[in-house]
Amino acid sequence: MDDYRLIADRIAAEIADGRLRPGQQLPTQRAFARGRGIANSTAGRVYRELARRGLTVGEVGRGTFVRAGRAPDGSRVALAEPAAAPVDLELNYPAVSGQAELLAGALAPLLRPDALGEALRPVGAAGTGAARRAFAGLVSAGSWEVAAEDLLFAGNGRQAIAGALSALVPPGQRLGVEELTYPVVKAAAERLGIVLVPLAMDEYGLLPDAVAAAHRAGPLRAVYIQPRLQNPLGASLPQERVVALVAVLRRLDLPVVEDAVWSFLRPESVPLAALAPERTVLVDSLSKRLAPGLTTGFAVVPAALRERVAGALRSGGWTPGGFALEAAVRWIGDGTLASVEAAKRADATARQLLAREVLAGQRLRSDPCSYYLWWELPTGRRAETFVAEAARAGISVTPAAAFAVDPRRSPSAVRVGLASPPLPVLARALETLAGIAAGAGDGERRTADS
Repeated sequence: MDDYRLIADRIAAEIADGRLRPGQQLPTQRAFARGRGIANSTAGRVYRELARRGLTVGEVGRGTFVRAGRAPDGSRVALAEPAAAPVDLELNYPAVSGQAELLAGALAPLLRPDALGEALRPVGAAGTGAARRAFAGLVSAGSWEVAAEDLLFAGNGRQAIAGALSALVPPGQRLGVEELTYPVVKAAAERLGIVLVPLAMDEYGLLPDAVAAAHRAGPLRAVYIQPRLQNPLGASLPQERVVALVAVLRRLDLPVVEDAVWSFLRPESVPLAALAPERTVLVDSLSKRLAPGLTTGFAVVPAALRERVAGALRSGGWTPGGFALEAAVRWIGDGTLASVEAAKRADATARQLLAREVLAGQRLRSDPCSYYLWWELPTGRRAETFVAEAARAGISVTPAAAFAVDPRRSPSAVRVGLASPPLPVLARALETLAGIAAGAGDGERRTADS
């Protein structure tokens, strides 16, 4: 093993056993090299390796800091596992009162031996005819009518995204993504060997001109976007922006992966796929609509791309489970899914109102219907240190670095998930976070402690 990796292993061990604390600043690379008796170039490789493992984050003009948290396997934060803190404001697990009883009622007929035996048979990426018809009806919106043959299925939404990216972007090629994007896409791209290209955004979301500029700099193979309730900002593209984006995508002949996992909270909004069905792979899942343990993912795929996406799902081992698919068909058909979605829309609105009340005066960005908000921290507060202080108070939130495609352009902000805890617990957690934000800035604290 290269020497720099051995040194990185020792620093990783110091982080794991607590000798280096979350939010703690590491020496400059020059000072680190001098202290360890190594070359400056070797120190640079050590710091890059620590960042690659997700153990540190660099802030331009400030230095390198120990991350507030990392995935158990040492990979980059992917927001795919529950947080260790007692109050989880990192992942969003929306569930409403009476949900389990609603879901149980539709499952009773499925537990008959004959029906159960059929549901336990293996299915492929194309699912079943009943599933294709049910999900086509679920996704269709307004004048956009999805054909049953356009549906493909995966084990969960993350697998549907991975299948679409694998089918559209060969290893080593470039994928345009919003400059702040879903962390699972960052992790999937790394595993698939895809190069992510950050695309500029404003308060409404992705800028169409940014797609064209990135394509001129080096050809893109596709674009991944969340046009409705973008994660982490909660923004939704105005209709005129969607139209302009479609024009750019057509002019450049680029396919697009539209992530619609939160779109059920704004059912009146028109999907990008409705305007550009010939080049859009729309991906979604039931984990947010119903429950996190119901992970059936699905995709609406145009005919020209269908076999490529289906092949990627098969080769990745990402095809769905038959029982979950059959249960979903029943929940869609008897109105259970629609009832749960309506209850969650009301729940998300109530939680946003609560958050806005408790965090009044803070710089917040979100949508009144969203289950999360983006919090730009007060001047002088670093996201990593804020997250570490919150963790010590038993609350997990996500630093901006988890979403930033370019780690050098990570704002001093956090994403706060509102869905998981009961409302009284959420209120107390937000009050605690407001108190942390109102404390002395990082620079003031260092001066007071010195």
